[in-house]
Amino acid sequence: MQTIAVIDYGMGNLHSVGKALEHVSSARVQITSDPQVIRDADRIVLPGVGAIRDCMAQMQQHQLLDVIREVSADRPFLGICVGMQALLDYSEENAGVDCLGLLPGQVKAFGPDLHEGQQHLKVPHMGWNQVTQRLPHPLWHNIADQAHFYFVHSYYVAADNPRQIAGSCQYGVEFAAALADGARFAVQFHPEKSDTDGLQLLQNFVAWDGRW
Repeated sequence: MQTIAVIDYGMGNLHSVGKALEHVSSARVQITSDPQVIRDADRIVLPGVGAIRDCMAQMQQHQLLDVIREVSADRPFLGICVGMQALLDYSEENAGVDCLGLLPGQVKAFGPDLHEGQQHLKVPHMGWNQVTQRLPHPLWHNIADQAHFYFVHSYYVAADNPRQIAGSCQYGVEFAAALADGARFAVQFHPEKSDTDGLQLLQNFVAWDGRW
């Protein structure tokens, strides 16, 4: 039986992600902070909510930084929300935090004066928004371009490599909603809260062999 490790570092909507993965697959889903269990899993999910400084500190405390770097290089790996942001080089949040440095780019604040035309936009960006597919990728299988996904975030990813931007979203600024690099795929939105298309993305992840 295939195993999916959902990394537990003390921050994240772990059980909703775990339940969604169990719903779309017959794989054994393990919510774990054990480095060896993570290393032994066939697929890895890195969820995350909250402040990036706390997330990075918890990953370090649980001795997971090197484990994440290792397993994300050689098997299907999915980062979700702050789990996506943690893969970047640096975040402006909390007066500046160094992240894992696995994908080139920075995490930036939306800022207090965010507009779409004449409309003032609230921060955090919360609710449903369209995602434009920028790259053909197995995780978009059976998901229409411009499909709606559910977002909750006050900081956004500004990716340095446009060839890694698998999906983008518009909210005052255009930002990377999905990144792809080798066996890594990461999304700013919450697939576990995104109804049919979110479950389809998780199902695609379970079926993905890490190549594209």
